[in-house]
Amino acid sequence: MDLTRYFLEFTQKDSCGKCTFCRIGTFHLLKMLEKITEGQGREEDLKSLARLSEDIKTGSLCGLGKTAPNPVLTTLRYFKDDYEAHVKEKRCPGMVCRPLIAFYIDLEKCARGCDACVGCCPVEAVFTTSTRKKGIDQSLCVKCGECVVACPPEYDAVRRVSPPALAPIIERPAQPVK
Repeated sequence: MDLTRYFLEFTQKDSCGKCTFCRIGTFHLLKMLEKITEGQGREEDLKSLARLSEDIKTGSLCGLGKTAPNPVLTTLRYFKDDYEAHVKEKRCPGMVCRPLIAFYIDLEKCARGCDACVGCCPVEAVFTTSTRKKGIDQSLCVKCGECVVACPPEYDAVRRVSPPALAPIIERPAQPVK
């Protein structure tokens, strides 16, 4: 779905604006996709995506407009279960839609004293627990994924989950651990 949204953004920006189907239709397709990837989609949005995509193909004047909805139609056909997971379960199987994922640190794999994830977090969401292991404050996390990159491969302790409710809650200590 993320790739579909990317191609649709490109097509929408590249539209000459001459025909309504391409100019306005792709705008609405993009808004529907954004709504779905933010976990706010409804089942009727899937039908609307397919119907609007067919209308854009039929009503557009040029090749760009006629092919713009193809990524939507193709992914609806072959990856409908991904769309349904976003809409019905509010989860992202691809683990890329930020509102539908969460990061957490597997305490069994986390190394004591390794501060790689702490130093890379741009919003200081990663903290040290009373056992000197690390935790992620979900209320501060912006889901940038820097902690995944920073975690040494031999520990591989940072996990991604969807929906966010699956992330274990680790209480941040009242006083910073030294």
